[in-house]
Amino acid sequence: MKNFQVIKYSVLLLTGIIILLNVLSGRFFVRLDVTQDDRYTLSDATKDVLQGLQEPVTIKAYFTKELPPQLMRAKQEFSDLLVEYARRSNGMIMYEFIDPSENEQLEAEAQQAGIPPLQAQVRNNDKFEAMVVYLGAIIQMGESAPETIPQILENMPLEYYLTSAIKKVSITDKPSIAFLQGHGEPGPQAFQQARQQLDVLYQTDFITLTDTTNVLEDYNTLAIIAPTDSFPASHLQQIDNFLASGNNLMVALNRVDADLQNGMGIGLTTGLEGWLAEKGIIVENSFLTDANCGRVSVMQNMGGFRVQQQIPFPYIPIIKNFNADHPISKGIEEAIFSFLSPISVTADSSVTVTTLAYSSDNSGSASVPTYFNPQRNWTDSDFPRKNLAIAAAIEGNLAGSIPSRMVVFGDGDFAVNTGGQENQQMNPDNVSLLTNSIDWLADETGLIELRTKEITSRPIKDLEDGKRSFLKWLNFLLPILLIIVIGIYRWQRQNLRRIKRMQVNYVK
Repeated sequence: MKNFQVIKYSVLLLTGIIILLNVLSGRFFVRLDVTQDDRYTLSDATKDVLQGLQEPVTIKAYFTKELPPQLMRAKQEFSDLLVEYARRSNGMIMYEFIDPSENEQLEAEAQQAGIPPLQAQVRNNDKFEAMVVYLGAIIQMGESAPETIPQILENMPLEYYLTSAIKKVSITDKPSIAFLQGHGEPGPQAFQQARQQLDVLYQTDFITLTDTTNVLEDYNTLAIIAPTDSFPASHLQQIDNFLASGNNLMVALNRVDADLQNGMGIGLTTGLEGWLAEKGIIVENSFLTDANCGRVSVMQNMGGFRVQQQIPFPYIPIIKNFNADHPISKGIEEAIFSFLSPISVTADSSVTVTTLAYSSDNSGSASVPTYFNPQRNWTDSDFPRKNLAIAAAIEGNLAGSIPSRMVVFGDGDFAVNTGGQENQQMNPDNVSLLTNSIDWLADETGLIELRTKEITSRPIKDLEDGKRSFLKWLNFLLPILLIIVIGIYRWQRQNLRRIKRMQVNYVK
């Protein structure tokens, strides 16, 4: 009877604790995030956006109810994120999940909002069948134009997309940034990917300098990207005056060019390199070469046949060394450059210089003019240099007594679709370098840190052979070892109990 009373009170106590925890969980939200990149922790930028909302934001998540397991994880992740957004926004975020497959009207509503139907493979009765699914959301504040996230998939940077959409529908007065034209710079169509990100916070204008009107007076950030024609002295003076007023500048400059038809590399002069040199910023008139590089297709003779092969081409360096402490380069893993030049900064102590990216330990340079030989057999002796700077952020008195900021890249085309292929998708990290640079110069909201906050790709095939083998055997043996250890523990425990029961003075 006594044991029954103990059990009853224990059950009542446990039930009370569970009820209390549920009540407290409704008021307080705590989640432990042990991921290396803080994947499940909201950034300060997101918290600021949510706490700054003046009107409610409605989020309609269009998800098919019965999803394959690989897609259900994305739905659950998005649902968890919405729960936390609602809690952090003090009730300003309201959301609902809608299954478009319930009727044709909901399907039409999702598609009109820009959420397309997707094909998914489902295993049914030992056969794979195709099914139509919806995985998207629309975000709207009041009567403003809605923002759409057309596809929500696992491992995409959901926080960035969701916070950006909320910011875009809630912002009332976007600041303007200027992209310079008139010196052979690429036009608006060449920046489609970058503008998709920049349009969240800014009005992007493409302007041309004149000698009669100060067209820069309405901007605090100017981007000069891949000019090919000369800058007149009057234009350089206007840019100087722009910096002297405390405004900010991004320069992505090509000092070299590739004449691929003749297989020759030549120098490129616009006058902007001399203007930079006067400020102690040197973009070298040479090609950076790197053993860590992209590949090109060449025709080679093999056994009497002409075959196409992919061979390394050090003039297309793949940069993996980034400054993880600076907002522009933090989170960037890999960017692909072509016909890149090293840079160096020799400015005085009135400015602060931060290197953003640099080449590998096996790199070099080739002065102009140079001839490209795709079939050249490159050796270690061809890469005598290491850690050559290719991008830098400069802060200080660059053109007067008022501090300003400048970002300089030794390649103008790293985030530009050249050759008339504007619709070709660029490497995301290349685009992030450009947009992060603009953000660092023009914005202080902190959304810059979200663009690169995504799932880091760490394929096991890229690891060293020893580490890869160790991880494979660890994955295989660890569960077996755990089972053996648990078995030994239980066996010893049962054995001790049996010995104890065999004792003469044993009392149960």
